[in-house]
Amino acid sequence: MQLAPVDLFARGIRMLPDGRVFDEQRRMSGDMAGWTLATFRVATDADVHGDHWEMHPSGEELVAVLSGGIRMYLREAGDGADPVSLRAGQAFIVPRGRWHRIEVDEPSELMSLTLRRGTELEKRTD
Repeated sequence: MQLAPVDLFARGIRMLPDGRVFDEQRRMSGDMAGWTLATFRVATDADVHGDHWEMHPSGEELVAVLSGGIRMYLREAGDGADPVSLRAGQAFIVPRGRWHRIEVDEPSELMSLTLRRGTELEKRTD
């Protein structure tokens, strides 16, 4: 184990069921085992793939706003999305299996924690 600081805005953190925790290159793969902690600096909707819906079937997702502000959209089955506004110091738990997306209100720093295994992306059509 390397005993050195980890730049959370450059690297991802993975937490495995056996208790191991390590940093790694950040990636969006849905085939990753264990929990993934990721921290992002975002300025536009493109930085949060706002043109896609995302869904995590393996577990809930915690999205925390460290600075700035965003809107979280949850897609209801068969209809539109209800936005939830989040400001610095607030977090939101996206339910397991719920399609969601983010829009950026102002430049922000975000942190997410989720099980990425099985994650799906779907291009928005609206």
